Amino acid sequence: MENGFIKRGKAFKFGDNISTDHIAPGRLFHLRNDLKEFSKHVLEDADPNFASNVQKGDFVVAGNNFGLGSSREHAPQIIKMAGVGAVIAKSFARIFYRNAINIGLLAVECDTDLIDKGDELELDIKEGVLKDITKNIEIKTTPLPDVMIRLLNDGGLVEHLNKNGDFKLV
Repeated sequence: MENGFIKRGKAFKFGDNISTDHIAPGRLFHLRNDLKEFSKHVLEDADPNFASNVQKGDFVVAGNNFGLGSSREHAPQIIKMAGVGAVIAKSFARIFYRNAINIGLLAVECDTDLIDKGDELELDIKEGVLKDITKNIEIKTTPLPDVMIRLLNDGGLVEHLNKNGDFKLV
């Protein structure tokens, strides 16, 4: 993670129940072998302008049950390829959350009600705090276990195993 576990970026706000089909549109599934091209369409069914407006380090901010639906592992991959610094949501679908961490995409749970589209955010992973700089408020996040932070720092599960050999929890 950059700067001692701190990430900064702009919020792109989404609601509840953003599915993997919203993230990685099924009609474009023929692009699954060209993830760079597929990432140009990330979240276009939820916000047609997202992919063209997101900047490296920006945040996807959502409500409950982000990533529901199929276990489409391309969904977190193309979010990461689009440059998103983290997905911040009230809750995640279990398979999406697992896939995100496995590929090295930071997924953080917290109350997102007070965050609006365009707000400048600062996420401190180590301290478990999300600051909305625009509104001058702090929101406590669900802490990530050290093992997950190590996986994310290494770029995901495969990269972690390539770097460290056998996976050890301690």
